[in-house]
Amino acid sequence: PKSLGFDEAAALPVGGMTALYLLKKAKLSKDQRVLVFGASGSVGSFALQIAKAQDATVVAVCSGSNIEMVKSLGADSAVDYKHQDYSSLNEKFDIVFDAVGKTSKVKAKRILKKGGCYVSVKALTSPTQEHLEELCELAEEGKIRPFIDKTFPLADIVEAHEYVDKGRKKGNVVIQVAK
Repeated sequence: PKSLGFDEAAALPVGGMTALYLLKKAKLSKDQRVLVFGASGSVGSFALQIAKAQDATVVAVCSGSNIEMVKSLGADSAVDYKHQDYSSLNEKFDIVFDAVGKTSKVKAKRILKKGGCYVSVKALTSPTQEHLEELCELAEEGKIRPFIDKTFPLADIVEAHEYVDKGRKKGNVVIQVAK
């Protein structure tokens, strides 16, 4: 998309296509209530923005240090998982989206509306070219934008993987092959 820089465009496909595929599987539609568990990672940050683009109300679950980040991406509210169990929320959701594979359908059922849907990155996905084209369109419209935590040169790819493996990155990490 012309509205994105090269690093942002490079960060768009994997997390974005996974999020879009799973939200379509969950039948995301206008004005739904969506909870995104792991909202500050790559898939989660895209899921919350895609849901907002559909006029959904989004509750983001992340660590306290990432609450401002998810709100800046459009989350209506945020829950610090270290201080509150999301499944004890006194509200019901149309979709519970597990963006990190660290919660369960059993736990999510406590807050799902009747007929609601739980989706997880643990599921097999098979995004298509159409998913990528839709992401590009959303980016061109200014409805989504990859959040880039850090950029590493190719020579530092081992350090980049070590950083990602710590499980504390925000959004995306980009490897620059050439400058």
